[in-house]
Amino acid sequence: SRKHALNCHRMKPALFNVLCEIKEKTVLSIRGAQEEEPTDPQLMRLDNMLLAEGVAGPEKGGGSAAAAAAAAASGGAGSDNSVEHSDYRAKLSQIRQIYHTELEKYEQACNEFTTHVMNLLREQSRTRPISPKEIERMVSIIHRKFSSIQMQLKQSTCEAVMILRSRFLDARRKRRNFNKQATEILNEYFYSHLSNPYPSEEAKEELAKKCGITVSQVSNWFGNKRIRYKKNIGKFQEEANIYAAKTAVTATNVSAHGSQANSPSTPNSAG
Repeated sequence: SRKHALNCHRMKPALFNVLCEIKEKTVLSIRGAQEEEPTDPQLMRLDNMLLAEGVAGPEKGGGSAAAAAAAAASGGAGSDNSVEHSDYRAKLSQIRQIYHTELEKYEQACNEFTTHVMNLLREQSRTRPISPKEIERMVSIIHRKFSSIQMQLKQSTCEAVMILRSRFLDARRKRRNFNKQATEILNEYFYSHLSNPYPSEEAKEELAKKCGITVSQVSNWFGNKRIRYKKNIGKFQEEANIYAAKTAVTATNVSAHGSQANSPSTPNSAG
């Protein structure tokens, strides 16, 4: 009733205009002098990274661009790589889903709070001067507050993507260092020297050159292989037979080539 009486007072329009004029000359002029804050460079970096990794953006497939780039970088050879790519895409899609779910919650809360504040300001504008500039400024303050909250979400999401990416790249690097050909070479040497599977330093250097890995990696491989072989000899017996057969075939081929080389008769062949 008091509000209604005040709104119906005959002096209300004149007083209200005076208040608007005073406020326009004092408070709003001071606030308007403050320039808008530039876009935070950290926020721009986070947004660009989320776009590059396929977490943010218009597509809803779950980072297919980033997964495709990772697949191309790994060389895309073998079913093991396909499994790793599938696992990488699934985890990246999970991160993307969580990010968008949380982002929608923040945006919904921001919109609801902004609507509530604007309704309050409109209600108060009946009894005190509130210009459209003041409403716009209040809305920008609310958005800035929620933007700082979203920055924390984007930062944690970027960290999760970097952890996932580092794990995937480490696994890819490991596969590249110990490919099938390198494993074949190391296994051939191991089973051909099964009575004493301790290669010399010269042999390690030669194996490292053939496999394209370091000498320390060769040493680690032989150490792990000896431990696994001693723990379960029966399991590796079939593998030992396969490599023994390969060695026998190779030796037979070498001897055959040698006999063919010495086959032409010479005056001293009888001797």
